[in-house]
Amino acid sequence: MKCLLCENYSLTQHICKNCQEQFLQPSLYKRKLNNDIEVLSFYRYEDIKSLLFTKHTDIGFHIYKLLARLSFTKFAREFEWKSRVTSIAIDDNIKSGYSHTAILNKALTSQNIKPLFNRLRAQNSISYSGKSKVFREANPRDFQLKNFKEREVILVDDIITTGATLREATDKLTQEGKEVLFCLTLTDVSKK
Repeated sequence: MKCLLCENYSLTQHICKNCQEQFLQPSLYKRKLNNDIEVLSFYRYEDIKSLLFTKHTDIGFHIYKLLARLSFTKFAREFEWKSRVTSIAIDDNIKSGYSHTAILNKALTSQNIKPLFNRLRAQNSISYSGKSKVFREANPRDFQLKNFKEREVILVDDIITTGATLREATDKLTQEGKEVLFCLTLTDVSKK
């Protein structure tokens, strides 16, 4: 198969090792939501935009697994906390045969992080893609939270644009007595 980035042949992967090392090494970008929760992102949006568009295609599963391994798994190996914490993915519904947020969440499995699945689901499934902040705020996700015993949570999503979804999700978790330590995303659109 051809590498999606350089178009050279790669025997085993959709993105060759050379391009992974040259173009997909994560950095850490920080942003605060207006409820003071920190969001950590690994890539600039422009750097992985074309890869994000594979989300609901046949190869999206492989691309998200690769991005998760390069960023979320590496983060989880280095993450230290006073006790084991839980990670929850936003809306980890299965579409196109897999859930992209569940892939990211699963990559956090480590000695210090225990991912939980199917816990935070939006009741409003309207697409936010390409929509304004005003539209997003006028059409909240209306999250439903399935109870779990753990208190400290890392919230996981693939992308942050306006922050409305993460803010609404953190507010829901806080209302239910959970402490959101921070949010993790692959990319932040505001990082040019």
